[in-house]
Amino acid sequence: MGFGQLLALVVVVVVIIGIVKLVRIVPQGFEWTVETFGKYTSTLSPGLHFLIPIYQAIGRKINMMEQVLDVPSQDVITKDNAVVRVDGVVFYQVLDASKAAYEVSNLEQASLALVMTNIRTVLGSMDLDESLSQRDAINAKLLKVVDEATHPWGVKVNRIEIKDIAPPRDLIDAMARQMKAEREKRANILDAEGFRQAAILKAEGEKQSVILAAEGEKEAAFRAAEARERSAEAEAKATTMVSNSIANGNVNALNYFVANNYVEALKEMAKSPNQKMLLLPIEATGILGSLAGIAELAKESLGQQQRSVAIQPPLGQPPLR
Repeated sequence: MGFGQLLALVVVVVVIIGIVKLVRIVPQGFEWTVETFGKYTSTLSPGLHFLIPIYQAIGRKINMMEQVLDVPSQDVITKDNAVVRVDGVVFYQVLDASKAAYEVSNLEQASLALVMTNIRTVLGSMDLDESLSQRDAINAKLLKVVDEATHPWGVKVNRIEIKDIAPPRDLIDAMARQMKAEREKRANILDAEGFRQAAILKAEGEKQSVILAAEGEKEAAFRAAEARERSAEAEAKATTMVSNSIANGNVNALNYFVANNYVEALKEMAKSPNQKMLLLPIEATGILGSLAGIAELAKESLGQQQRSVAIQPPLGQPPLR
């Protein structure tokens, strides 16, 4: 190969390199920074671009799509000195390619260190129970702090999610025992409340029973008193009638009253369980006389009724005068 051919080959290579350096195609989802003699001058958006070789060069190729950054698990001490193991995931997106390229040396490493540090800070200010039950609050605090810290880098942190918070095994066992004791406590409280309600209902039932029994006794006493009152009224009325008959000269009524009471007394004596033999008193002839008076009284009453029927005129005729 002669000198001329070698020179032509060099010229072809230089032209090819120049064309490659001159024409640049930026893919979708990326932005490239342009440096002039090492100094940042502009940013290339997706598409076809032309650069001046040697004078202009591509600096950094920045991914503008949303990216996922896994946070490795780490041990964190909570406010109540419980050690838990925490990991998570971060979703972020570069909004300013120049800041992401020149404001921070390694964007992913810096973001990861920032997230891990703030996880320890946030969980260290919370108790174990709070850290296990308030995961949404932890995510919100982390997002606010990390987003503010990465804003000068031209990065927008969209979401931070804590994937797992794992306490040590002994703490898990203690929490299980605590949960069991709490459930047993609630069960005992419910049982005691049930017994209390049952006792109250039983006492209310006994109270109502006593009240109803007292009302029944009151009503029975009232009825008995009323019966005695009516009996006394009847006795008084009978006595009055006998007195009037005696005053009118009718002695048979008195005989009937005395005989009736005498017979009632003998009936009660015969009903007595202690009485084995019934002895009639000497005055039995007086009783017989009284019975004869009763017969005379009945005959007299029957005669008066017959005379009253005979005097009654037939239906439709005027009475006899």
